Parts: sequence; C-alpha cells; structure tokens
Amino acid sequence: MDPGKLEQLADGEWRINPMGAMRVPGIIYADADLIAGMDDKVYEQIVNVASLPGIVKASYAMPDAHWGYGFPIGGVAAFDPAQGGVVSAGGVGFDISCGVRSLTTGLTRGDIEVHKDSLADALFAAIPAGLGSTGTIRLDKREMQAMLSGGARWAVSQGYGHQDDLRYIEEYGCMAGALVEEVSQQARRRQRDEMGTLGSGNHYLEVQHVIEVYDRSAARAFALQENDIVVSIHCGSRGLGHQIGSEFLKRMAMSAHRYGIELPDRELACAPIRSPLGEAYLGAMRAGINCALANRQILTHLARRAFERVLPRAELDVLYDVSHNTCKEESHIVDGTPMRLFVHRKGATRALGPGHPDVPEAFRDAGQPVLIGGSMGTASYILAGLPQSEQRCFASACHGAGRAMSRRKATRQWQGRQVIDDLAAHGILIRSHSYRGVAEEAPGAYKNVDAVVDAAEKAGLARKVVKLAPVICVKG
Repeated sequence: MDPGKLEQLADGEWRINPMGAMRVPGIIYADADLIAGMDDKVYEQIVNVASLPGIVKASYAMPDAHWGYGFPIGGVAAFDPAQGGVVSAGGVGFDISCGVRSLTTGLTRGDIEVHKDSLADALFAAIPAGLGSTGTIRLDKREMQAMLSGGARWAVSQGYGHQDDLRYIEEYGCMAGALVEEVSQQARRRQRDEMGTLGSGNHYLEVQHVIEVYDRSAARAFALQENDIVVSIHCGSRGLGHQIGSEFLKRMAMSAHRYGIELPDRELACAPIRSPLGEAYLGAMRAGINCALANRQILTHLARRAFERVLPRAELDVLYDVSHNTCKEESHIVDGTPMRLFVHRKGATRALGPGHPDVPEAFRDAGQPVLIGGSMGTASYILAGLPQSEQRCFASACHGAGRAMSRRKATRQWQGRQVIDDLAAHGILIRSHSYRGVAEEAPGAYKNVDAVVDAAEKAGLARKVVKLAPVICVKG
C-alpha cells in the first residue's frame, strides 16, 4: 500500500478520508514500513467496510492487517443498531472465536531442557492436529446441545479442567445469547468428532519461554518472569464455525436487496442487527464462540495430561483466554455519549484497560492480558490493555504477526523438512503431520512481529509486558 494515499495523523496513525460511499473515515495503526508491506486490497477493504450502514467512528485496521474475506484480517468496526447497523459474517470470519489461551506452568527453561524431546513427543501424541483431525471425543445430540450452550463451562463439567480455569477466560467461559437451534445439522455433524483438536493452518500448541520482561508490575500480576515456561494454544471453532460462516454469508448475500443494503463487495454480505437474519446469525455465532471456548478447554486438559507424563511437577494454570474473531455487543463512549454497539473484531484482540469491570480482578490494576501469537520461529508477546485503547478503536489491538505472503507462495519458497531442520538447529522442536503445512507457516511467510507489536504500543493500543520465544511447536 502506498503511504502517499493516506493522511498521517500521528506517529503510527494514518487516515483514509471519507470519499464516495464511505460513511466514516478509515484509520490504520502502523508504521510506514508496515503500511508499505500491506496489500492494496487492504486499503480497498477498509474503504468498503466504512460504507456499511450504521458504522460508528471509523473503519479500523491493526498493524498486522492483511487481505481477508470482505473485511481485512486485522479489521475492527462497530455498528449501532439504532442507526440501522449491520452484522457481517465476513467481519467475524470463518473460524469463529479463533483465539489464544496461554497457560503458566511453574517451570523454567532449565527445568524442561533435558526433557524437551520427550515433552514434544508427548504433546504431539496427546494433541490431535492437522487437516480434518479428529479426537477421541464423540458428541451425541444432547452433548452437542450442551456444549454449544455452555462452552468451557460445559467442558469443565465433563471433567476437562477445573472451575478456577473459568475465571481467566473471556465471558467466564460461556458466551450468553447462543441460539443453538440456528446451528445447522451439517455444522453439528462436522464438529461431532472434532472437539479437542487443533485443526490446520496457523493453529498451534506452543511451549514458550519468557526472554524479556518490559513491564515488571504487570508481569507480576500475570505471574510471569524471565525464563518461565508458558504454553500457548491457538485454535478456534473448527468445522462448525466454518459451516456457520459459509451458510450465513450465502443467506446474507441473497437477502441484502430485501433489506435495502447495497454491497460494495459481495464478500461483505451482512444483515441488519435487528432483523430476523441478523439475530439468527448472532445466535449461531455465539454458539460457535462457545464451541471454540470448549475446544481450547479440552486442549488444555490434554496438554496437562501430557505434561504429567513427562514433568509431573508442572502446574498448568490458565493465564488468560481471549478470542480474535468475534462480534460482541459492548458498551462504549462515542463523542461523550454511552452507546451499545456491536463490535466486529476479525484478527483483532479485545484489549481492555486497567479498571475495566470485565478484566479479572487479579489483573484489574494491570489491564487485560492481550495475547499476540507470532510465527513458530520468531516470538510471541503478552501485552496489557491501555485506557486510551477504548478511545482509539473500541479497546482493540493486533492479534499476531500477520501474513506477509500467501500459503501457495510460501510452499514455492520453502520445503517443510528444511524448515523443521533449520528451526531445530536454533533449539526449536517442531512436530507436525504435514511438511506442506510447515512450509505454508514458515517464519518468513509472516510479518515482523516485533515491528507489529512496537506499532501497537506506539499507537496506544496496548503495552508490552513480556516477550516469548518458542521451544516446542505442535503444528496443525
């Protein structure tokens, strides 16, 4: 993207002035190099989102933004139902409630070094991963209903973890307002055998160690210090979420004319929030969020069992679990007026500041943990929300490094076996069922996560707390 097409408002903040059908400006939080590395399609998608009915303040893009389906990945947009605001399945994405859960372990890098290979093998054996992966859990009709209604709370009731886990999960582990009846039988069939699985693509379970602490006060609140071992799980709602997204995108596209909505791009198919179709999608999507929360809860249980076999003194406690593909009804202040808005975050993480009542009490002074996944060969970060993020972009921040090239291009440039060998030479063990999948996710296929996080901090979206380096990565 040519930075010359944008108006620079501040260091790390750029504006696309309203033109044509745009109802609000576009705002991009990034430095000039990250802007230059963004596809021109990102610019087009920011502009298109800004033209949707009922959008409030701006169409936002995070520092890791790249081209997506309808909305850019790394896009944030809030809609007011009182102004005819819409909900868009493309603004949530196909992997509903894809997110990251991080666990502390009570271990240090020195504790696991001699056991690293055994731990990698144990985790790989315990965590079903890969395209079409299935686990040992089979949900019948009644169990499926309970899972879609109860999320991680259901998983805990089934013995997958403990009640204390729920305190550190977004929405206390269960998204209210799920309408299970709006989830199709095909979506349910796809999920029946996929609970407790990572899936494929950029999903992973990673053992990491803290290599740098930036904010010692917040790190203490998060129970982190140098050399600590952390486990991070990145996955979502698997086949169920994809099916919900696919079905409702088609229904929204076919119904747009009935609601008087002119779509600048068919991929932006949407429906008024206060319409039968909009409410049906929101209900199905909330069930998808519960599916993802339950899935990460079961994976936590499987990871604990793997650690018990190799390092029985480890104590895997949930640090935090936050999604980055959602649409949520939230309270925000816009131009001094409190409003109830529907905030789409697609490849963007909620980042509540200190004192917010939805932040767990243990973190209330520090702000919400913001979990940023990197590539398997570079680094990840844990940030904390800032008060000004509320005014910047509805308390949102980036979610990861963001792709710099397509998966197809990555497979032309790298071989999976070579990537694994190169990372092993740097002390990083990769376990995967697919060499092609590893090549698609080669570290070089991603943006510089350090630059992304620095840009987010400079823009006031969140502040750095700790930096994590990978030790073991089980790839989907």
